[in-house]
Amino acid sequence: MKLNKKVQVLYGIGVSYAIVDQIFAQWILYFYLPPESSGLKPIMAPALISIALAISRIVDMITDPTIGYLSDKINTRWGRRIPFIAVGSIPLGITTIAFFYPPTGNPTSSFIYLAIIGSLFFTFYTIVGAPYNALIPEIGNTMEERLDLSTWQSLFRLLYTAIAMIIPGLLIKVLGKGDTLIGIRYMVFILSIISIIGGFVTVFGVKEKNYSKGEVSKISFRETINSLKSYKSFYFYLLGLLFFFVGFNTLRATMNYYVEDIMGYGKAQITLASAILFGMSALFFYPTNKISKKIGYRKVMLGCLGLLIIFTGMLYFLGKILPTSFGFVLFALLGIPVAGGAFIFPPAMLSEISNKISEKTGNKIEGICFGIQGFFLKLAFMLSILVLPFILVWNNNGSGNVTKDGIYMTAIFSVISFIISAYFYYKYEE
Repeated sequence: MKLNKKVQVLYGIGVSYAIVDQIFAQWILYFYLPPESSGLKPIMAPALISIALAISRIVDMITDPTIGYLSDKINTRWGRRIPFIAVGSIPLGITTIAFFYPPTGNPTSSFIYLAIIGSLFFTFYTIVGAPYNALIPEIGNTMEERLDLSTWQSLFRLLYTAIAMIIPGLLIKVLGKGDTLIGIRYMVFILSIISIIGGFVTVFGVKEKNYSKGEVSKISFRETINSLKSYKSFYFYLLGLLFFFVGFNTLRATMNYYVEDIMGYGKAQITLASAILFGMSALFFYPTNKISKKIGYRKVMLGCLGLLIIFTGMLYFLGKILPTSFGFVLFALLGIPVAGGAFIFPPAMLSEISNKISEKTGNKIEGICFGIQGFFLKLAFMLSILVLPFILVWNNNGSGNVTKDGIYMTAIFSVISFIISAYFYYKYEE
C-alpha cells in the first residue's frame, strides 16, 4: 500500500522523544553542575557526575543493538516496531522527570541515584528510538517514500528540539516565580508529557501492518553482525556520525553557559539564542533537502562540517576579539549547517544504507542497523558528557566552579570533533 501524507505526518509526530533528548543534553549537566549565576547549588563533584552518566551510557550501549535485533525478530499483529514505541513512551517520560528529584546532602546517594535513573532513561530511550527509526525502511517501500518519511521526521525533530530549547527559559521564569529549582521541575514535567503524547500519536495513527511486508530476520545475532562486517561505508558513516554528535552535543550543552557567563545575559536570552539558532536552521531545512537530492548527502555533509568548524571556532574569540553581542550572530550562523548535519542526514542516509544491506543479505535487519547507529549516538553523548565537566572547570584552582576558560575550551573540543568527523565522511562512499 502506498504511503499517503497523513501517515507520513503521523509518523513524524512520533519523534517527540527528541524533547527528552534535548532535556538531557541541555539541562542535566546544568542541573547537577550549575553556573554560579543560576541560583542552584552543585549536587556532586564533576568526577562523580561523569562516572554516573558513563555507567548509564554503558548500559545504554548494550541495549541499542539488542533492542534493534529484537525488533527485527518479533512479529505481532501490530507489527515489529510499533509495540516497542507503545511500551517505552510512558516510562521514558517518567525517568526524564526523575532526573530532577535526586537525593541531596549525600554525594554517594546522589551518585547512585543518577547512575540508576540514567541507565533506566537510556534503556527506555532505546526501546522507543531504535524501532521508531527502523519504521522508515519498514513501511517505506520505495526510495521516495523513505525520503519523505525521513523529511517529516526531520521536520518534527527540528520542531520538538526547538520547543525544548526555546520554551524552557520562559517556563522556568513564569512557573518558578524566582525559584529556579521549582521552575526547572515544572518545565521538565510539561515537556515530558508532550513527549509521551507524541509517541502515542504514532502508535495509534500508523498501522504498520498495512504497509510492511511482514518479513522478519531469520538469522542469529552473531550471523547478523557478521553479515555487516563487509560494508565499510557503513562504518565510515557511523564514525563520521559519532564525532559529529560529540561536537554538536558539546555545543548544545554549553549554550546556556555561553549566554549567561560569557555574554552576561539571563535565562530569557537563553530562549532568544535558541530561537535564533533553530529559526535559522528551519530556514535552511528546505534548501538543504533540495541540494541533497541533486548532489547527494556526502558533499553537503562535508560542507556543513566546514561551516561548523569555522563558526564554532569563532565562539572561542567571543568576548575577546569579537563583541559578546556577536554571539547571537554566531548562533544564527551555526543554525545553517545544523539543519542538514543534525536533522536531515542521519535518518535519510541510514535508511538507504540499511535497505541496501537488507537487500544484499536477504534478511530484514534494518532494526539492528538503527540500533547500531543508536549505539554510536549514545557513545557520542557519553564521550561529550564524560569530558565536559572537566573542560568546564578548566583553570578553576580546585574550586569546583565553572570558569570562562573552561567554557571557551569547549569550543576547541567541538572543533576538533568536527574535523575528525569530516575525515570519516570524506572516506565514506555514497
